[in-house]
Amino acid sequence: MAQIVSDEERLLEFLYAAPTGLVEINALGAIMMINPYAMKHLLPLTGARDSGNLFAMLENSAPELRNLLDGFDGERGTVCDGHRITVDIGRDRDGPEPKVLACTLVKLDPDRAIACISDITQQVAQERRLKQAETWFSSLMNDINDYAVLSITSDGLVDAVNDSWTAQTGEARERVLGQTLADIFPSTDDDAVGMAELLRGCARDGWHLDEMSHVRADGSRYWCQRLLAARVGSQGDLVGYTVVLRDIARPAYDTGDLRRLLTQDHLTGAANRARFQHLFERAQQAWSEHGTPLSLIMLDIDHFKRVNDSHGHVAGDMVLTAFAETISQTIRPKDVFARLGGEEFAVLLTGTLSDASEMAERLRLAVAAMRVATPQGELSITVSLGCATARIGEDLLRVADAALYVAKHTGRNRVHKAASAVAAA
Repeated sequence: MAQIVSDEERLLEFLYAAPTGLVEINALGAIMMINPYAMKHLLPLTGARDSGNLFAMLENSAPELRNLLDGFDGERGTVCDGHRITVDIGRDRDGPEPKVLACTLVKLDPDRAIACISDITQQVAQERRLKQAETWFSSLMNDINDYAVLSITSDGLVDAVNDSWTAQTGEARERVLGQTLADIFPSTDDDAVGMAELLRGCARDGWHLDEMSHVRADGSRYWCQRLLAARVGSQGDLVGYTVVLRDIARPAYDTGDLRRLLTQDHLTGAANRARFQHLFERAQQAWSEHGTPLSLIMLDIDHFKRVNDSHGHVAGDMVLTAFAETISQTIRPKDVFARLGGEEFAVLLTGTLSDASEMAERLRLAVAAMRVATPQGELSITVSLGCATARIGEDLLRVADAALYVAKHTGRNRVHKAASAVAAA
C-alpha cells in the first residue's frame, strides 16, 4: 500500500513539474486535472469566463477546439497535433510578438481527453523572421531590373540567380546554377590572376569593384560594373559571396585599347615590364598566403644582335614578333609571358621547378623549329633559357637570371635549371 502511495506521489510530482501544460478534461471540456504550467498560460485568458472549462477559457482564441473534439469519430486517438493558438490578437503587449500556444488534443476514451499546451511564441517569431528574410532575399534577387545578381556559396558555386541575370546576359538560370565564378568569368590575358585570387582578396577586404567586358549567351559583349561582396555569418565566418553586375554605357574612350597601351609591349603583344612586375608581385602574395607554387623562366634570343646587324632592324622586329607568337602559342593560357627589354623575355607560371624546366624545353624546341620569312630571306633562331623556383621575389628573379647566364655561357640553345631551394637574401 505504501508503495502505491509513493508511486502516485511521484507521478503527481512528475505531472506538476513537467515543462509543458497538461490538462485532463471530460467530453464537455470541464477540467478534471491541470498542472501549473497549463494554469500559468491559460488563467490569464479566462477573464469573466468559466475557469473550470478548457473550451470556455479558449472561447475567444480557439473556439474550434470544441468542434474538433466533437467531430472526432474514433473512440480514442489524436484529435489535433500542435494546433496553433494566438491568444492575444489585438491586445496591447510589452513585447513585439503576439503570444502563441500549441495545443495537442488526444482523446483517451469517449468521456475523457487530455490537452498538451506549450508556449511556442519564440519559435513562431523565429519562423516569421526567417520568412521575412526569405521574402527580402527573393525580392532582392528577382525584383531588381537593372542589376544581375548571383549568390555564391563559400565553396565558390552559384546557388541562386535573379531574373535580371537572364535578362542582362541571355543565360538561362539552369545553366548558371552550380557553376563556379571561373566558369562564368573566365580569365583573360588582361586578368591573368583570375577569379580565385579575386575571391581571396574579396574575403580579405570585404568587397571588390571593377569594370569589365562580359560576354552574353549570344556571343556579343557589353560593358558592366562588377561588385563582389563577401557575406559574413553571425560568428564572423565567411558564408558566401554576392556578385552584382550593372550594365553601363561604354566609356567614350576605348578602355580595352587604353589598357593594352599601358600593359602590353607595342611590338610583340607580350606583357610589358610594368605589367610583369605587377603580376609578379601578386603571384608572390599568392605564394606567401596560400603556398601556390611559383616558377620563372628567363629567355634570351641567341645572337640577336647579329640579326639586327646583318639583316636590319625590320627583320629583327619580324623575328621578335614571330618569337613572341611562338612562345604565346606554346605556354598555357594562365601563364604570364612578358618582354622585359630588347631580346630578353620571361614566363611566369604556377608550378614546380620540374614543371618549369619541362615547359622551358618545349619552348626551346618550338623556337628552334621556327622559320621567319623576312625581306632579306628566311631566318632561324635559337633561345637560351634559365629556370628557377623560389620563395622570395628578389631571389627568384636573381636566380632565374643567373640560370639564364649559365645557359648562355655553356653553349646557348639550352635550358639550365637552378637549384630548387633558394636561400633568402
